[in-house]
Amino acid sequence: MKYLLVPLVALALLLPAAGAAARIPDDPALLSLAAAGGAPSLPDEWWIPRSSFPAAWDLVNGDGAKVAVIDTGVDGDHPEIAPQLRAAVDQDANPEHGPATVDENGHGTHVASIACAASGNGVGIAGAGFGCGLIVEKTDLTDVSIAASIIDATRRGADAINMSFGIDGHEKPSQALADAIDYAYRRGVVLVAAAADRPGHEQGAPANLLQPRGTGSQLSAGKGLTVTAATSADARAPFAGRGSEISLAAYGALDGDRGAPGLLGAFPGNRTSLERGDSACGCRTTYHGDSRYAYLSGTSMAAPQVAATAALVRRLNPDLRVRDILRLLKRTARRPTGEGWTPDLGWGILDAGAAVEAARTIDRGAPTSRMLLTARFGDGVLLRWRGSDPAPPGVRSSGIARYEVWRDPPDGPARLITTTTDTTLVLPAAYGVRSRYFTIAIDRAGNRERS
Repeated sequence: MKYLLVPLVALALLLPAAGAAARIPDDPALLSLAAAGGAPSLPDEWWIPRSSFPAAWDLVNGDGAKVAVIDTGVDGDHPEIAPQLRAAVDQDANPEHGPATVDENGHGTHVASIACAASGNGVGIAGAGFGCGLIVEKTDLTDVSIAASIIDATRRGADAINMSFGIDGHEKPSQALADAIDYAYRRGVVLVAAAADRPGHEQGAPANLLQPRGTGSQLSAGKGLTVTAATSADARAPFAGRGSEISLAAYGALDGDRGAPGLLGAFPGNRTSLERGDSACGCRTTYHGDSRYAYLSGTSMAAPQVAATAALVRRLNPDLRVRDILRLLKRTARRPTGEGWTPDLGWGILDAGAAVEAARTIDRGAPTSRMLLTARFGDGVLLRWRGSDPAPPGVRSSGIARYEVWRDPPDGPARLITTTTDTTLVLPAAYGVRSRYFTIAIDRAGNRERS
C-alpha cells in the first residue's frame, strides 16, 4: 500500500488537533480538493481527517479485520470493493434482486465503501477501516433475513456488523431479531446500527435493540451502538435521529451551505433504483474519470465509520470485550460543546485516533507464571518461578502486580499459602509429605492467570 507523508499543518482546518506528520494513503479523495464538485475548501473525503482516522492508521490497519455490511448487496466488480470482499451471501428472498455481488439499489455499495474501500492504491477513495475485509450480507430487510445475516456474519468471523437501515419504531421487533443480536453480542461482535433519517426520538429496530430507550446516556448500557449523523459544522444533521437511543455520532453530511450534501463513496456501475422515479437522488458523480461514485448523505453513511473503527480497535487489541469497545468508542468521542452525553450527538462525534490510542492502554490479557524450581532447602522447600504479562503488539502491558503461591497436597484441596511480589520463596515443609506447588500471577489491571 502506498502512503504520502503529509504535515498535519496542511490539514489544520480539518483536524481536531495538530501533531507530527501523518501517514496519508495516496487515494485522491484524501488529498484533492473538491474534484467532484464538493465544498471547494475541503478534500473530497474531508470526514477522514476530521475523525482522526490517519492517527488511527498510524497505529493499526485493517488487514485481517472483517466488517460485515448487511444491506442491498454490493457491486462485486467495483475496484473499491472487489479486493476487500471476503464473503458475499444472498439473504434476499427475492430472486429478481440478483446475488449479493449485484446491487440494484446502490445503498449497499456506498455504505460498504465507506467502511472498507480499497485504500492506498492511488485510486478513488480510502475506507475508514483501511484494509479491512468485507462480509456482504444482502438482505430484503425482513426480520428473518436480517437475523439470518447477523448469525451468518458472526459465524464468518466478523469483528463488527454494520446495519444502516431500520424498521418502524412503533413495530415490536421480532424475537428472531432479538435472539440474533444476543447471539452476536455473546460471541464478541460489535453491532452498529444507523439512527433514523428523521429527527425523532424513536430510532426503530435494530437500533433500539442495541441502545434501548433511556440508555444512551449510560456509558455501559446497551449491546451495540446507535449512530446519528453530524454535519461538517459539528452539529447534528437536521434530518438525523436524536434522543435517548443515541450512542454517538459520526459525519454524515456537509453543512448545508458547503456545497455537495453528502459523502463521496463507491456506487454500482449499473443504473440503480436510487436514480429512478420522481425522487431520483441525482447523486452519481464522475470521479477522476470513473462514473462509479456518488454523494449520499445520511445516518447510513455515519454508521459504517463507527463499525470500521470498532474493527480497527479489535484488530489492535483482540483481548477487549464487546462492552470494553462500546465504552471506549463513547468515552473517546469528541464533544464539540464540551458537554457529556447530549440527545443530539450522544457521547459526541467519533474520534477514531483517540479510540485506537485508548485501546492501546487497556490490558485485558491474563498474565502467566511458571514454576522453575522446587527443591529441599534445610527444613523447608525452595521455590523459584518466573512470570510475564504478555500483550498484543502495540498494546501496553500493565505488568505483574503480585503472585499467589499455592500448595496442592496429594490428599486434599489446593490451599493458598501466601501472596508475594518476589519470585523466590522458602516455605516450611514436613519430611515425607510430597506436595505440588504452583503460582497464579495477577497483573496491575486485575487480570488473573488462568489456573
